Parts: sequence; C-alpha cells; structure tokens
Amino acid sequence: MKNESIKKVVLAYSGGLDTSIIIPWLKENYNNPEIIAVAGNVGQADELEGLEEKAIKTGASKLIVADLVDEMVDEIIIPSLKMNAKYETYLLGTAFARPVIGKKLAEIALAEGADAIVHGATGKGNDQVRFELAIKRFAPDMKIIAPWREWDIKSRDEEIDYAEAHNVPLKISRETSYSKDKNLWHLSHEGLDLEDPSNEPNLDKPGFLEMGVSPYAAPDVPTYVTIDFEAGAPVAVNGEKMKASKIIAKLNELGGANGIGIIDIVENRLVGMKDRGVYETPGGTILYFAHQQLEMITVDRDTLHLKQKLSVDYADLIYNGKWYSPLQEALTAFANESNKYVTGTVKLKLYKGNIIPAGMTSPYSLYSENLVTFGESDYDQGQAAGFINLWGLSTKVQALREQGKL
Repeated sequence: MKNESIKKVVLAYSGGLDTSIIIPWLKENYNNPEIIAVAGNVGQADELEGLEEKAIKTGASKLIVADLVDEMVDEIIIPSLKMNAKYETYLLGTAFARPVIGKKLAEIALAEGADAIVHGATGKGNDQVRFELAIKRFAPDMKIIAPWREWDIKSRDEEIDYAEAHNVPLKISRETSYSKDKNLWHLSHEGLDLEDPSNEPNLDKPGFLEMGVSPYAAPDVPTYVTIDFEAGAPVAVNGEKMKASKIIAKLNELGGANGIGIIDIVENRLVGMKDRGVYETPGGTILYFAHQQLEMITVDRDTLHLKQKLSVDYADLIYNGKWYSPLQEALTAFANESNKYVTGTVKLKLYKGNIIPAGMTSPYSLYSENLVTFGESDYDQGQAAGFINLWGLSTKVQALREQGKL
C-alpha cells in the first residue's frame, strides 16, 4: 500500500514524546491522512488528563479512550500471578498491557474502516513485537506503520527538536526525558543516566519515583497488611473485599509508601540487546510474594516444582508478545488448575523496601504440625530406613559394580 493511498489511520496514542510527534509526522509523510488517536486506559491515571485536547490540537480527528484496566488485570495479570511468572526478575509490567491495547487497536481500526494502524514503539524494543503480534491476531491483513523504523529522527533530543519546531507541547524537558511507561501494575524508567549501568539511580531525586518513595525515605515503623486469596486470585485486603484491580491499587498505596517493589535490572530484550531499567511495581511485588507464601502450604511438591519450571516459559511467552496463542491457553489452564486450593489469608509486614512474612492460614493447607513436629507425633520414623534403602538402591548397585562385587 503506497503512502498516498492511506486515507485514515488509527494511532496508539499516549501523549508521550513519541506519539505526540507522530501525528504531525504522519500528516507530512502520509499525504495528510485522518488520524484517530486511541489511548488504552490501563491505569495510568493522570497521564490521560488533557489528552483529548492535545491530540486534536496536534492534528488528530478525535481521541478514543478505551477502558482496558479490568481486562488487563483479570485476563492477563491474574493468570500470570497464579503462575508466578517473572521474566528474569521483571514483573512484566509493560508486557501485561500491550496485548489488550493491540487487540483494541485492531478492533477500532476495523470498525472505523482504517487503512493502517500506527504505533510509536522503537525498532530497538520489545513493544513493537507485542503490539504487532496482537494486531496480526485480530486484524491479520491490516497495514502497520512504525515511524521509528522509517523516519530520520535518531534520538530523543531530535524528537524534542521536532516537537518544538511543530509546536507540539511536551510535559518533559531534555533533562527529564526518561523513557517511561506507566500502567496500574508498574512504572518503568529508561534512558538518560540509566543507560550507563555503572551509574547508581538517584531514587530520591524529586520527580523520579512516581508510585512511592525510596526505601531510604520510607517510615521507620512497619506496616502490616493481610491479603485473602480464593483459588489463587486475590479477593480482599485487610478484610475488605474488592475486585482485583482495586486490590492492586490499594497495595500500590501501601507498598509505595514503604518503598516496596523498586528494582534496577539489566534485562535481555527479545531483539537481542541488553537494556537497563528501573521499575516500580509496589502492589504487584506484594501480591507475588503473598501468593507464593500461600502456595507453600497449599500446593503439593510435584505440582509446585513443575509450575516453577513452567513459569519461566509463561513469562517468556508474555514478554515475547505471544499472549494470543494456543500455548498461552494451555498454560493458563494449568495455572488455574494448579491454584484450585490456593485459598487462604497471608499476613505480611512491609518495612523499608522489605516484605517480611507474618503468618498465613488456609482451609486447604497440606502442612501438618503433627507430622513435622520435633515433639512426639504419630509418624513412625522407623519407616524411613526402608524408604532410604529403596531410594538409594541404584546408588548402592553402582558402587558395588565399581568395586567388582556384582
């Protein structure tokens, strides 16, 4: 499809630096098409304020805000929590949001009769893959335009130059232009001084952290919190029942205030390069910790160990943009089945970036104090000798062979 034949496009629009300048760039380079800006509300809160006015002033015909918070939480985050899926040590914040945004872009583009879908992901990152695989799943014939793979702009400084030349208002300066991505689950920080792994991140720099305080600035007294789970899904905080997205928001408040969930990592991107980022995931970090605590007493050894192996595959699948796939459906079914008895209450103590276990209970606990006690119990310790003889028989036979006694 030639540039001049594209009359209408749907743009994944956040109002950040990349997508802000894409609107005038499309007008100049694609024969002035109609641009429908689409913002996926995945819990970025104040970032949506003033977005419609900005989009229209810079050339979009309209802004559609799609509420995707509960879809992201219920359909992607909760199954991932049940599987304890982490990519390296990253809790998949950006990767959780991209599938539902990509799906919605495809649905709107088809409904609006658009000729193409546009996104602002760079040609170096993972999000281009995540967006485009979701689009291919729901609109396989749709043209995709990724300006970062086409234009002559080479850096964020040049993006700012372009924005200034085209009177595009920005909320950042050259000194604060970290590449950030925010949703209900997390906030990522990349770029500027963080590009050098030898630089210590200045967590107490005003305006750097947005979801909470650093552990150094957290209170000197701990905060206790209880979380109730049913079949692996969180259902209440401190005894108050609420839907999962509200639970995450509540734990973000508690965790953020106590400096929980800040990590500084160099991760392996799908496209083959290493990338350094600082991530804030206060509520998610608490939920993962609590869920794993409860699994310790409710899930049998074989299932737990297999789930630990499969969690790596599940995290890779999400990170690599393969959420809408048969493998995801199969692994999610395993996650749900393996969490059938993960029901109970976990009590935690939050203190200066640390999460400290403070007790847990479950009606389906496999823990037997009578069996494990150092005191008198019903367990016949003499039975262990026969077990060890059979368990170690192959080892004994090998030793006998080496000694020529077989």
